[in-house]
Amino acid sequence: MIDWSVADNSHNGRVALVTGAARGIGLGIAAWLISEGWQVVLTDVDRARGAKAAKVLGDHAWFVGMDVADEGQVSTGVAQVLGQFGRLDALVCNAAVADPHNTTLESLSLNHWNRVLAVNLGGPMLLAKHCAPYLRAHCGAIVNLVSTRAGQSEPDTEAYAASKGGLLALTHALAVSLGPEIRVNAVSPGWIDARDPSVRRAEPLSEADHAQHPAGRVGTVEDVAAMVAWLLSKNAGFVTGQEFVVDGGMTKKMIYT
Repeated sequence: MIDWSVADNSHNGRVALVTGAARGIGLGIAAWLISEGWQVVLTDVDRARGAKAAKVLGDHAWFVGMDVADEGQVSTGVAQVLGQFGRLDALVCNAAVADPHNTTLESLSLNHWNRVLAVNLGGPMLLAKHCAPYLRAHCGAIVNLVSTRAGQSEPDTEAYAASKGGLLALTHALAVSLGPEIRVNAVSPGWIDARDPSVRRAEPLSEADHAQHPAGRVGTVEDVAAMVAWLLSKNAGFVTGQEFVVDGGMTKKMIYT
């Protein structure tokens, strides 16, 4: 488990941009990369929380406010990163609208549908578009955070499922278009307990929640962060256009009720 309040004093010279990094999986990825010596730029629409997270993470964290669905903000944010650090080596597209209050198809508004796709699918496209020239200069990598919902669904999740299915397809399209200089892969988390630590302590998951997973437990943000970090590393130099499922084996489990 990472101590998110302590940043490694070493720096490997590489710069990563992580979207949706004010909380949850995005924050965990940022913390993990900093522990491996990266300079990490956190972005989020929640500017107050994002700035606070960067301050907690230490000198190797820097925050830029950004709505990834707004091309003007994406272009300006990427320019700020280049102005501050002079390079970009990795892009992690994690920002997403994941509305837990799902609605039936009959009551799904077109505005909500469009917003979910704009953030979850349009955002990664815009980030890739504006970051590609700088990633190419350093043979960088992109990791898109997809979801096991790209391949399976619960009722009333049309917008989210469609956006994540599209993002999986966008991943391999980008890998072919941007290779060989830029590698592009996807990580699809399953059930990850990405709640704030205080909430996890106050409302712990049940033994049944953990036991249903073939791995014996619900996932953590560190499980996802470790996979992302490997995909950004030179050790994954022959890996591109792929999906890596981090779900404790649940998508391989046959369930009958």
